[in-house]
Parts: sequence; structure tokens; C-alpha cells
Amino acid sequence: MEKLYDRLVNYSKDDYYPMHMPGHKRNTAILPMVNPYAIDITEIPGFDNLNQPEEILQDLSNRICRIYQSNRAFPLVNGSTVGILAGISAATHRGDRVLVARNCHKSVYHAIALLQLQPVYIYPQTLEELPINGGILAENLEEMLIKHADIKLVIITSPTYEGVVSDIGSIAEVVHAHGAILLVDEAHGSHFGFHEKFPKSAVTCGADLVVQSFHKTLPAFTQTAVLHSNLPRLNQRIRKFISIYQSSSPSYILIAGIDRCITLLEELSEILFDKYYQRLELFYQSVNQLRYLKILTGDIIGRYGIYDLDPSKVTVFTANSPYNGHQLGKILLEKYHIVMEMESRGYILGITSICDTQEGLERFANALLEIDQQLSEVQRLPEEHIIQGNIIKNPSVLTRPVCKMNPYEAMEQETEVIPLAMSSGRICAEIITQYPPGIPLLVPGEVMNNEIIHIIQQAIKDGFTIAGLLGDEKDRIEVIK
Repeated sequence: MEKLYDRLVNYSKDDYYPMHMPGHKRNTAILPMVNPYAIDITEIPGFDNLNQPEEILQDLSNRICRIYQSNRAFPLVNGSTVGILAGISAATHRGDRVLVARNCHKSVYHAIALLQLQPVYIYPQTLEELPINGGILAENLEEMLIKHADIKLVIITSPTYEGVVSDIGSIAEVVHAHGAILLVDEAHGSHFGFHEKFPKSAVTCGADLVVQSFHKTLPAFTQTAVLHSNLPRLNQRIRKFISIYQSSSPSYILIAGIDRCITLLEELSEILFDKYYQRLELFYQSVNQLRYLKILTGDIIGRYGIYDLDPSKVTVFTANSPYNGHQLGKILLEKYHIVMEMESRGYILGITSICDTQEGLERFANALLEIDQQLSEVQRLPEEHIIQGNIIKNPSVLTRPVCKMNPYEAMEQETEVIPLAMSSGRICAEIITQYPPGIPLLVPGEVMNNEIIHIIQQAIKDGFTIAGLLGDEKDRIEVIK
């Protein structure tokens, strides 16, 4: 039987091109490294302690602060999840009411359950013609803050997986005017602020707490992230909660990866981002010739709460083709050896970074053009499969389930496992998500309905991964007894 290590080594020698994270893209020319076993240590004298930094690791934190312009930076080796958990824990007390964008990552809902918080949900804008979420409007957020005057913390995701950026500056003004704290999940925006053609970071737009995943869009190892704080009064609480949620034996290899990434940004960010954007421009110019496949571009900015759009994310819609996202992704994988980040029902998503090569982006563009050229009007989707202007909408746009109890209440109840097909009207006891990106279709305490059941069943039939279901066929679900 093939071992994992051997499979990874063999894969690294193959010609598969990563249109996915991590952002280093396995590009060893940009960030060469010694054998990891040679530098894999523990907290020995001279190397500080990540959970209580005082020397070289405190210097690393200070360097991160300088390039991102935050008050305090907390490097993380258990991913943005730790930053989300620690940030929410530091900014709230048990039982507080929080305002949460419903398209947040599942780690937000885990924090809500752990801290017995009372969530109030705000939904991003719905795009009429495209199957993705728009931004969060400051005016809608203010309405919620007026209606619920006791909200202590506001949590939003910006950018979204597809690169949609909300107006963080205006949102921060509204949140602060109502005496609340703003936490922005900017996991997919660690590259923001280094070039004028990319969006500004929430760190410099007024957010109080910002979580970024270095590994998603920068050259750093998987699991590396940072929690930025612009509220000095919370820094000690943040440190305390990070030590609770993060490993007590943090990997020095991962920390060294953060250090190497920050050094690269300190020394070469202007040159790297200039060349990177030039490569992206050439890519977008090439795919401008597509007839049936559609690329998300900055034309959408200014509508549906979309304040800005991250050009590093390549979203390819499939509604005017005979393929769903899973099918298109399979063609790219098997015929062209291009591996996508995400396959959704109506689109595929690719992640680019400063480590992408010209050859890699050209290969991706040429593959899309070749696939597109092979399509004809006859091959378009049957009319009954097309919703509102040739677009199949995604589940998060279609569903707004009714909440019957808070997540922590639901997770404390006695449960039972029943067939998914018979769960309409029952209260969900588990987080149900499509992976990636990990945004819940259902949160514990929300009520199942026929529409949601159909969406989940169709997603499974189409070959997508739904996490949280049970049974060999993923046809059973845990509900409140």
C-alpha cells in the first residue's frame, strides 16, 4: 500500500498545476528551505515561546505589525480558526449578543456555541444574475444595531471566498457609533494593502480585530495565520485565549514559514506584487475571449454591497455551458492537470498568488479557452435547469432557514439520527456545510425544510462534498430528539 509521504513526493514531481491554496504554490524558487527535520525544535533556550513571546518571536510580531500597520499582531500556527475563536472570546463575555454575517466560516458558530452567545444574523446582498454572495451594507447593519442595542460584537467576512469586499470603512464607523466592536474575518485577504490594484486591508480601514490566513494567499505553510488587534485593551485577553485554543507545542517549522514570508514582504513586496499583477492582467485579457464560460470581473463593483473585488480570485461561472462546476473542474483536472480550489454547482474558483508563474496562468487561460471553443449553442443547458437568466443559484443565496434555538442550546439537547429525506420540520443538531469553503448551510438550532433538503441532496448527486451528514451514503442527519 502506498504511504502518504511517498504519494506526496510523487505528486510533487508530477505536472499538476495548483489553482488552489497554499499561496506558496510549491514554488521553491521563491522560498527555498533546508530539510525541515534540521530545524524542527521545541521551546529551547534562545528560541522564545510563541504563546508567551518575549524575544525573537516578539520581534516577529512587531515586524508583522509594521508591514500591516496594526497595533498588535499575534502569529498563529493553528490557522485562522484559532484567531476567530480567540478574537470572539476576547471581545465578548458569556451570553452576550453578537451580530453575525450569515456567510461566516463555521469556526464563528463554534465560538458562539462555546461562549453561549446570542447570535443575530445579517445576510449579505443577493446577486440576481450570479450564484455568489454580495457584500454587507453598512445601512442594513445599522438597522440591526438600532433594533438590537445590546449587541457587543459584529462579525463579518470580507473578502468572501470569491473575493467580494464590503465597505469596511463605513461599516466600522457604524459599529463604533453604536459602541460595538468589529471583527473582520479577512482570512482570504492577507495579501491586501501591498499594491494599489488590490483592496485595502480591513486593518487600515477601521476594524478592531482582523484575522488573516497567511497560507491562503501568501507564500506560507498551511495552518499559518495572524490575528491583528487595533484595541490595546483587548490584547492581554487575546493572548490568554490564544494560549487556550492554540497548541501548547507550536511548530517552529510553521513559525519559520511565517518569518520567511514576512521577510519576503519586507524586502521584495513592491517588485513581487508589480510582476504578479502584470501576470494577472495578461490572464484576464486572454480569457476576455470566452463565449460561454463567464469570468467574474470588477464590473460588479458598486452593486449588491460590493465595495471592491479581489483580482487574485478567479471565479468561472458555468451556467451558459453544459457543465456544472464539478464537471468543469473534473475536465481541468483530468485533461489539463489543473487543480482548482473549489467546485460549486454554478462555478469553479481558482486562487492565485505572487508565487504563480506566467506559464501556470497561461496554461489555465488556454485550458478555459479550449474548453469554451468546443462548446456550441446546442450544448447549452436545458431551460428547466436554468434559474433567472441562465444562472443556477448557490445554496447560501436560496436558503434562509428559521432559527428555533441558539446554537449552544441545540448542541446541549438529546439528539437522534434520521433519514435526511424525512427531516423536514426537524431542528438540526449539527453544522452542515459544503466544502470548501465551510460556510454553513445549516447551523444547530435551525429548522430543516424541503428546499434545504433538496439542495443538499442535489449537491451530493452532483458530486459535491457536504460535511456534517452521516451514513455511508451521506443520507442521514442528526436532529434534536
